[in-house]
Amino acid sequence: MVFSDLFFLFVFIPAFILCYLVAGWIDHAFLSEPSRKSLRGRNLVLVMFSLIFYAWGEPVYVFLMLLCVLMNYLAGLGVARADRHRKLALVIGLIGNIAILGTFKYLGFLAETLGDMGVPVPVPNIALPIGISFYTFQSISYLIDVYRRESPVQRRFIDLLLYISMFPQLIAGPIVRYGTIAEEIHDRHASASDMAEGVFRFLIGLGKKVVLANQLSEISDQFLVGGLTSLSTAGAWLGIVAFTFQIYFDFSGYSDMAIGMGRCMGFHFNENFNHPYCSKSITEFWRRWHISLGSFFRDYLYIPLGGNRRHQALNILVVWFLTGMWHGASWNFILWGVYFGIIVMVEKYTLLRIQKYIPSVLLHLYSILLFVVGWGIFYFDDFGHMRTFFRSLVGGTEMLMDFSVESALFDNFWLWIVAIIFCMPVRRTLTDAYVRFVPACGAKTVVAVTAKTVISVCILVLSAALLVGATNNAFIYTRF
Repeated sequence: MVFSDLFFLFVFIPAFILCYLVAGWIDHAFLSEPSRKSLRGRNLVLVMFSLIFYAWGEPVYVFLMLLCVLMNYLAGLGVARADRHRKLALVIGLIGNIAILGTFKYLGFLAETLGDMGVPVPVPNIALPIGISFYTFQSISYLIDVYRRESPVQRRFIDLLLYISMFPQLIAGPIVRYGTIAEEIHDRHASASDMAEGVFRFLIGLGKKVVLANQLSEISDQFLVGGLTSLSTAGAWLGIVAFTFQIYFDFSGYSDMAIGMGRCMGFHFNENFNHPYCSKSITEFWRRWHISLGSFFRDYLYIPLGGNRRHQALNILVVWFLTGMWHGASWNFILWGVYFGIIVMVEKYTLLRIQKYIPSVLLHLYSILLFVVGWGIFYFDDFGHMRTFFRSLVGGTEMLMDFSVESALFDNFWLWIVAIIFCMPVRRTLTDAYVRFVPACGAKTVVAVTAKTVISVCILVLSAALLVGATNNAFIYTRF
């Protein structure tokens, strides 16, 4: 089940809302203590629906996630103890999480690699559980934060299960630190303003996914899949630019939907994207893209390795090698990670020191060129296809332009325009302009609410229409 699915939108969510409201009434009527509001009923409903959500596509892997939560629950209790065995509990917990992730995500890749090197190793046929990279990293962050005394240990299994299995961010992030929502598990409140803003944020994400990403995927597939053998230079550029927009709207749309749903329930997840395509360097790009993953590697790997204090270049390469591996068990992801790691390392000693002397437009063009090329490496897990693509990209083909490029460009003219505009901080700009120029009065709130309502209804209706019969609706990052 995915968020941009008619069943999720019109069956799962209404059923969840109904049960959550009933549970809220039970909490207030029967479970609340005189001095404290209870959330036990609502938390139980959230856990149950999260497990149903995860089990919808692959029920057997619910038991794997439950085992993972149980392991981290016991390890967390051991880590929270004030004796000399707490470090051992942390090590056991980390090894267990890495072993689970390694077995299901990388064991087949390792066997294939050994086979290619001439070592006869049987390749296991292990399916990749959806979202395992995300909930494993959340589990690791929980154990480390408890060990560092930065977050309290969770002594109720059901509440730790809620944190790890919460369906809004379960299968594609953002990677939510336990400390971010630890207090909100037991003490949260969603005001009318929170719910209105959460619904609006959810629908903005839905529009990004269905109206933009899904349409752009048809263009990228046209050139990078169906037309790869006869790809022109212009087709290569158009196809990878379409994918550049697609992956941004796909992943940031998912994050918006997750943040919006969390907000409706009183949870406040951190932002995961900050208009990365407006960056003036690759270093800045990775501070704005998938922020939760970048901060995870910074806090739990880069800084413990020495950070900027010692072996900085090596630390950067190690982090980016593992960042590539995290994205998938394939050599193209490792190459992609090393590619950006080298660029980030070189920038620290060159570009970032002279950046203020270079015109902004040149810095933007430089960044755009490098991350578009990077998405080319990311897209192709077959090196033969990757060579074909890059040969076409640099002009090593019989055709520089063909009719299919002109058709894809002009037939989708407004799609390209909207995609470019919404890569920029449009909402922030409009909000600032609204605050500055619209007089403060009672009508100001009415105008804002009316505008958001109209936008929300239009997005929902258009998305529902486009989802009827849609065949390209999967989120890209659910496979990581």
